Amino acid sequence: MCDRVSIVQCDDYSKSKKYVADSISLIGGLESIISRGDRVLLKPNVLAARKPEDAVTTHPSILVSMCELVKEAGGIPVIGDGSGMTHPGATADAFRASRIEDVAKNYNVELINFQTAGYVEIDVPNAIHFPKLHLSKAVMDADVIISLAKMKTHELTYYTGAVKNMFGALPLRTRKEMHLLADRKIFGEAVIDLYSVAKPHLAVMDAVVGMEGNGPSHGTPVKTGAILASYDCVSLDVVASDIMGIDPMKVPTTVAALERGFGENEPKVVGVNPADVKINYKPSSGGILFNAPPFVTKFFGRYFEMRPKIDTSRCVLCGACAMNCSAHAIEEVEDHLEINREKCILCYCCRELCPANAVDIEKSLLAKIITKR
Repeated sequence: MCDRVSIVQCDDYSKSKKYVADSISLIGGLESIISRGDRVLLKPNVLAARKPEDAVTTHPSILVSMCELVKEAGGIPVIGDGSGMTHPGATADAFRASRIEDVAKNYNVELINFQTAGYVEIDVPNAIHFPKLHLSKAVMDADVIISLAKMKTHELTYYTGAVKNMFGALPLRTRKEMHLLADRKIFGEAVIDLYSVAKPHLAVMDAVVGMEGNGPSHGTPVKTGAILASYDCVSLDVVASDIMGIDPMKVPTTVAALERGFGENEPKVVGVNPADVKINYKPSSGGILFNAPPFVTKFFGRYFEMRPKIDTSRCVLCGACAMNCSAHAIEEVEDHLEINREKCILCYCCRELCPANAVDIEKSLLAKIITKR
């Protein structure tokens, strides 16, 4: 029963709560996964600092609906994510632009910036590529995890949904390492290494307005008019990608998950018929980066760096950066502090929390050219 996927039609975000509730009710309800007092992490897609109508991020109305529904089920909702952009403050900017920060304030819900809340190094049993990962502390602390994905195309994985949504739980260094694998199949396997240790208890997909073309951030909004839900992220992704006209067996994260025994390739669908909401999304062009041979991606990717660096002239040696460094990468060298490049996971927590504003960003030449800053 846990692999069932529900589909309900929803043409207007103003009606989100009713249809989100209906979608979850069709598969068994929140009460089957939430006990009174549970800390429930709502994990939206907060990829970048974009307004809701751009369809890059999970719509705030979906967050409002889930906050209310979780509270009604006796749980304590918290909202958390880590932006995919490579600059300090990116997640905070994205929370503001997407209006998710407003949701947290208006509903008195804790908002967690994965980049500054810290990471925990964990073992990944039966990993294919990453036997150890740094995982967001907020994910580790949650009693229940709910993935609130956005229906979008993706340059590397063709489709991004409930499984790939957990990518935000990783620090930027690990995300970069996974992307530098370049090969789609290998990248999918690496994402499932993560999924195997950060598996949501429920997925609810915002498919009211999705993104087609050059997703996940440069595509075009497309009205699909649906909300999907499942206790199994892989099964939901199978149904969602098919609705978009994308063969699920071409989505590397789905294929890798099924090969590892996660999900079903023919899940039972309840609610409306998938054909009633099916709309063939324009595919991504793949982008220059992902159409290039893997060795080209790896060669150039190595030279794109934006690293924190302590300005010793401003540093007051308070130790705040070292105390809050999840990777223990900040070391005392003679009479000053330095960041160990090998240990640094690029969470930028040191920069965010330095009271003396003594942590700068050191950019490689390629980074300066690309970011033009």
